[in-house]
Amino acid sequence: MNPFTALGLPASPALTDAEVRAAWRRVAAATHPDRPDGGNAAAYAAAQAAWSQLRTPWGRSEALADLAVLPHVPAAPAPAPLRWHASFRTAAVLPARIRKGRPVRLAARTAIAAAAAWAALLLVPGTPSAPAAVFGCLLWWLLTARADLAPPPGR
Repeated sequence: MNPFTALGLPASPALTDAEVRAAWRRVAAATHPDRPDGGNAAAYAAAQAAWSQLRTPWGRSEALADLAVLPHVPAAPAPAPLRWHASFRTAAVLPARIRKGRPVRLAARTAIAAAAAWAALLLVPGTPSAPAAVFGCLLWWLLTARADLAPPPGR
């Protein structure tokens, strides 16, 4: 679903908060289910979801990144009993998600995690805490790097 079309807005990075708010109010007033004519509950729900995504500059940039990644995503494979198909699809989409996301921040996080792991190995070599410190650095990178990738298609 394209949140920009749900609010009747162009998919532009130059949209302001006021423009998005005005579009939301216009669509909500026209489609609200409490209207005397019954409104349009489906259109109102779509507009509400679009508003929740586009109301901040960060949300608009994420939505634009979604739109930029969508054409590059291969069609979803047929459901298979094996789970490894999803990992192949993720691996195929990962370069586009990195390119459309924040690659400089991702590279900086990677360098920080590698330096911290290296420092942990130098400071506590041969102790049981060394693998734990390296694992902590890797876990930090995994949890924070998701913010630097473009969101997956369909979200």
